[in-house]
Amino acid sequence: MTWNVRPILSALLRNRTGAVLVALQMALALGVLVNAVYVVEQRVEKVSRVTGMDDENMLVIDNAGFGPNYNHEATMRADVEYLRSVPGVIGAAATSWVPLSSGGSSSGYSIKPDAKPADTKPAAYLQTDEGVIDALGVKLIAGRGFSREEILPPTEGDSFVPQVIITKAYSKELFGTENGLGRTIYDGQNRTAVVIGIIDKLQAAWVNWDDLENVLLQPRLPGYSNSNNYIVRTEPGQRDAVMRLVEEKLSTSNPERMIEWVRPFEFFKKRSYRADRNTSIFLVSVTTLLLAVAALGIFGLATFNVSTRTKQIGTRRAVGARRADIVRYFMVENWLITTAGIVAGCGFALGVGYWLSIEYELPRLDLYYLVGGVLALWALGLAAVWQPARRAAAVSPAVATRTV
Repeated sequence: MTWNVRPILSALLRNRTGAVLVALQMALALGVLVNAVYVVEQRVEKVSRVTGMDDENMLVIDNAGFGPNYNHEATMRADVEYLRSVPGVIGAAATSWVPLSSGGSSSGYSIKPDAKPADTKPAAYLQTDEGVIDALGVKLIAGRGFSREEILPPTEGDSFVPQVIITKAYSKELFGTENGLGRTIYDGQNRTAVVIGIIDKLQAAWVNWDDLENVLLQPRLPGYSNSNNYIVRTEPGQRDAVMRLVEEKLSTSNPERMIEWVRPFEFFKKRSYRADRNTSIFLVSVTTLLLAVAALGIFGLATFNVSTRTKQIGTRRAVGARRADIVRYFMVENWLITTAGIVAGCGFALGVGYWLSIEYELPRLDLYYLVGGVLALWALGLAAVWQPARRAAAVSPAVATRTV
C-alpha cells in the first residue's frame, strides 16, 4: 500500500498550527546554520593563515631602560650577543615590535619620486638587526640579509635607511612581481632605499589589516623611549627552558633596565585572534542549540500526531497498510513540513548573507553552503521523526475496533 501526498496535505491543513510553527523553526534554523557555518569557516581560515615564521619555537622579551646611566644601544648589542650564545637558541634579534601583537609601525612607499597617494603602497616597517631572519625563522627567497655593518644606531625620529628587505607580497604590490631584488623604493620625502632581500612570508602586527603581509625590514636598532623587544628562536622543544634561563639572566644583568615580561610568541598570536575564536565558538554553540530545538520541535509534532491518530493508524493497519507504509506516511508528512520551512529559509539565509557581506565586508555567501544546509536539515528532520514513525507503525490493527 502506498501513500500519495494529497491526503497528507489535507491532514496537515486541518491541523496546521503545529506544522506552521515547525516550518518556521526550520526556516530560522536554515538561515542561521548556513550563515553561521560560512562565518565560522571565514574565521577558521583567518586564524589558520600561515605566518611564515617558526611560531612554536619563538619567544619574545620586552626590555625597557629607565636608569640615568642606561645606554640603550650598548644594552641591546650585549643582550643580543648573550641570547645568541645560549644553548638551544637558533637566532635572536632586537626588534621595534612583534608580529601579530597588535602594536607596530607602518608607512607608505612607492617606486617613483613625488608619487601620488594612489601610487603609494602601505607597509609595516620593522626596525631590527642582522639576526632577524634566523630569529623569525622566515625564508629568504632572493638576495641576502643585513650585515652587522649595515645596522644603524637607534633614533627617535628619522627612520630612513639605505637598504631594506621586503616580503614577497609587498614586492608584488610595488613592482608587479614577486622578485623586486635590486629595485629602488621611495619614502614620503623622496629618499631612496634599495631592496637587498626578499622573504617569502611575514605578517605585520594587525591581524585585521588588509595589507597584513606587506612588511619591510629596516637595518636599524629600535630606540623608541629606550624600549624594544627581543625575538628569540630556539630548537624544537627548547623554548620553555630557554625562557626560564634568559629571564633570570637578563633580569639581573643590568640594574638600569627592567625585563617586563618573557612570553612565547604564540601568546600574541592567540591574543590577536581571540575575538575570531570566541565568535566561532559562540556561533557554533548557538547553531547547535537552534538545531536541537528544531529537531525537538519535529519530534514533538510527530509524537503528538501519532498519539492523536492512533485509531486512524489502527484502521489503516486493519485495511492492509504495512508497517513500512505507516513509517513512510509520517516520514513524507515531516518532509513536506521541513521542505516548506526550507523554502522560506533559503530566502532568509540569502538575505542575511547579503546583509553580512555589506555590513562586515565579507565575501558573498557561496551557494554550496546553502545546498549543504538544505541537505543537513532534511537529514535532521528525517532523523527526528524516525522514532515516532516507528512507534506509529507498531500500533495494532485491533485498535480500530476500540471505542474512543
